[in-house]
Amino acid sequence: MTRRHLHLLSDSTGETLEMIANAALAQFEDGDVVRHFWPMVRSQQHLDRIIGQLASEPGLVMFTLVNPEIRARLEEKCRALGLPVVPALDAVTAALENHLGQQARGRPGRQHMLDDAYFARVDAIHFTIAHDDGIAWEDWEEADIVLAGVSRTSKTPTSIYLANRGYKIANIPLVVESPPPPALFGLRHPLVVGLVTAPERLIQVRRNRLIAMNEQTETTYVDAEKVKAEVQFARRMFADNGWPVIDVTRRSIEETAAAIIRLYNEFIERRAAGLSFGEEAGPA
Repeated sequence: MTRRHLHLLSDSTGETLEMIANAALAQFEDGDVVRHFWPMVRSQQHLDRIIGQLASEPGLVMFTLVNPEIRARLEEKCRALGLPVVPALDAVTAALENHLGQQARGRPGRQHMLDDAYFARVDAIHFTIAHDDGIAWEDWEEADIVLAGVSRTSKTPTSIYLANRGYKIANIPLVVESPPPPALFGLRHPLVVGLVTAPERLIQVRRNRLIAMNEQTETTYVDAEKVKAEVQFARRMFADNGWPVIDVTRRSIEETAAAIIRLYNEFIERRAAGLSFGEEAGPA
């Protein structure tokens, strides 16, 4: 069965969009769909970072964005990439405007109650976006979870998915030629989780991304021996530090996130009991 990608972009937490997508997907029994959540999209710069992911993992794009400039840019980029794009609430909003005789207020996230849980979730999303791809490592101690892995092991979409559920996430790409900051090895508060994938699958994903970005496809980035060495390098680091590992080769973002949450809950319980921690979750 062919795996399909579904990208959900929201200028708020994305809860409404997620519920719409889940309700629609429930009508299809055999769909193998990987959902990518992109909440709090409120700037052109943030959107431009997402466009690269849309290009490397093309699929249906659904959005709830009220800013006309950001909406227009997303639709323009999707047309250029040949991706179908659906404004999830437009038809309902237009019908209500006609029925009520007034224009909708374009305010992001207006439908959500501003309770403590909401603000905690928004705070987690902001933290996660600000600590993507190894940025601001000085603040990693404030994270709940730090994800580490070589390039293209789904660190960013998994981080965003977890942030949307209230977890503060930082992630860092592991590069053989550029060791991570020493702070990574001395973290006390967050759980560090290693993400790995089969070298063959990693090469395929990387090659698809290079093709989507119209870049040279015969580089060391997809060289079989180099990729195997990268994966081995990451695995050694995880083992040496006793960090739990998740193999994402055949996992969707949701499955990976669920495994991380399970590990995190166990981590909290073991830490409270003064026990050590570390395990590997294999392919689903």
